[in-house]
Parts: sequence; structure tokens; C-alpha cells
Amino acid sequence: MTVCDYKPGLEGIPATQSAISHVDGKQGVLEYRGIRVEELAHQSTFLESAYLLIWGGLPTKQALEDFEHEIRNHRRLKYRIRDMMKCFPEGGHPMDALQACAAALGLFYSKRALNDPLYIQKAVVRLLAKIPTMVAAFQLMRQGNDPVRPRDDLDYAANFLYMLNEQEPDPLAARIFDICLTLHAEHTINASTFSAMVTASTLTDPYAVIASAVGTLAGPLHGGANEEVIAMLEAIGSVDNVRPFVDDCVKHKKKIMGFGHRVYKVKDPRAKILQKLAEQLFEKFGGDEYYDIALELEQVVTERLGDKGVYPNVDFYSGLVYRRLGIPTDLFTPVFAIARVAGWLAHWKEQIKANRIFRPTQIYTGSHGQKYVPLAERPQIWDRSLANGHDQ
Repeated sequence: MTVCDYKPGLEGIPATQSAISHVDGKQGVLEYRGIRVEELAHQSTFLESAYLLIWGGLPTKQALEDFEHEIRNHRRLKYRIRDMMKCFPEGGHPMDALQACAAALGLFYSKRALNDPLYIQKAVVRLLAKIPTMVAAFQLMRQGNDPVRPRDDLDYAANFLYMLNEQEPDPLAARIFDICLTLHAEHTINASTFSAMVTASTLTDPYAVIASAVGTLAGPLHGGANEEVIAMLEAIGSVDNVRPFVDDCVKHKKKIMGFGHRVYKVKDPRAKILQKLAEQLFEKFGGDEYYDIALELEQVVTERLGDKGVYPNVDFYSGLVYRRLGIPTDLFTPVFAIARVAGWLAHWKEQIKANRIFRPTQIYTGSHGQKYVPLAERPQIWDRSLANGHDQ
């Protein structure tokens, strides 16, 4: 057996073959099933794009209506899941709550019939329908309030915004939020998608697959970066502080949140759309105190690091859009998850269709031939370094 060169983070190593999405990082192109994301953002809806990703093609009018109808009918949560959520600590992060709730769904739908098309269809519908309800319910419950019942007369995006505060959203706000979901729905084999695929390859249930992906998305180097962008803009404080901030980051090799991408060497096409969406919101509902800082930051970073392929990614402007829509900062990543469920499910379906369990190898760097030393013969000096990380 030949061992390949070690690549930290598996960078650039193909892990699968997929027909779901494609990225050209040099040209700034993102396609879902061959269709440019700009075209879908302009003409499609999130649920139609989700259908495209999961089932492999654009639906007929009747198929889309049936899909939307099924999802509307499955938005509500089992009361036992709501009761479980009431026991969560108010200070817990919504992503942790979402991961627990997604996993709990598997207790209620524990049958694993991965060869049954109806089982797969129902799992897709339940997860797309219930994840937004879980996010909104936890947001209200941690404030001591009862969750808002979903409304069957509202579309997918409008219903989620409604469930956050029991106020029907402005049509423009709902449409912009729907576009945001479309933009975040899929992005090839990123960390959370790979996590979903590895979990799926064991042939466990789809609820565990989504729970594992949610846990991976929560990290600040993945989905959590959109929260970090707002914290960074807040810390910068003013346009005048932007250049010194960038100079310090460059000098000390600090990461500038919302900039740079493993794949894109130009401005992320999703960031371009999100910036325009932010401007539409500001024009109708008033500006954002951080937007001028963001514009200056993009300009300065482009001047200093553009030649290295460092440009705004999808996280840079998404937080500004969500802020203007009234979404709390720590819900930004759960909103990302609401959208990315579509992509995760698409990869789940693709994985189980031609499954082989993931079992990578390693390059061992430890020692060999060590002898066991009886406890009484070991040096009686406590090594504090071995205790690091232990509860005290």
C-alpha cells in the first residue's frame, strides 16, 4: 500500500465524485446542478433551489406545489421536543440547541429504511420543515416566552421571520431572506458537508447526519464566522480605525474575519449578491452603522491583500443583512444551517446511493517498543502538563 503525501486538512484531496454543485474559484463561479447561483437568486426560490439540489432537477409546477405543501404541513414540532427545549439553559448557544433537537428527531422517526424512496422523501420534508421552527422556538423560549405557531399561509422565508417575533414581515424583507437562504444552500465539499457525508456513510439515520453537520458548522472557522464579522466591525468602531486595524492584522498575521476562502481567489459571488441585498434593505428601512466600516474595510484589505487572493467571502455581508432583518447575532449561524440543510440532504442522498464507508488512513508519528512501567515504579512527580484541560 502506498501512502500519499500528508495534506493538513486534506487540502485539495478529492473525497468523492459529485454532481450537486461546482465552484470555479478563479472565475468566481458557483453552480447548483449546473445553474449559476446568480440566476437562481434572481429567478428561483429557496425551496425550488432545495428541490433542484436534492432531487437533481428543476421541478414541474405541480411537483413544486406538492413539495411546498408537504413542508407547510410538517413545520410543527412534537410537544416532547418543545418540552426538551424548555430545559435548555437560556445562555446556551442556539447551534448547540439546534444540534440536540435535530438529533432528537431521530428518536421519533427511528426507522432506517434507506432503500425506501418514501422514507427518504419524508425525512427530507421533515428536516427542511422543522429546522426553522426549532431555531425560532429556542429564540423565544430562552427569553421565557412560548414559541410562535407556524403559519401555513406564509411561505418558507416569511414564516421563519414571523416565528421570531409574531409579526408578519415586509414582503421585501421576506424575499431578501429567501435569497439569502438560496445563496447558503450548498457549496461543494466543505467541512460540515464532509462531516455529513462521513456520518451518512455509516448508514445511520438522516437526523444524525444533519446533527453532525450542524455541530461542524458551529465552529468559527466555518459557519460561525458570520458572527465574528459583526464582532470585528463593532471592535473597529469607526471608518478612521479601519486602516490601522488592517495594518495590525497584516503585521501580526491575524485573520480578518469575512475575508479569504480556501477556494475563491476573487470576491465570492455570493458576497456580491449579499452586498446588493444589504443596500436594498438600507434604502427601504434605513442604514446600518457598520456598513461604512465594512466598505472601507473591503477597500483597504483589497489594497493590501488582493494580490494574494484575499477578498470578501459569503460571511462578510451576510451578517449585515441579517442584522437589518432583525435577526440576533447568535442566530446567524443557525440561519446558515437552515439553508445548508438542503445541501447536506443532497449529499446524504448522493452518498447512500453509491455508499462506501469513509475510512482514511494516517501517518503515525509516535514511538514504538515502549515498555509498561508498573505504577509503583513510576516517578512520583505530578506532571501538570498532563492535567491541562481536566476539570479542577
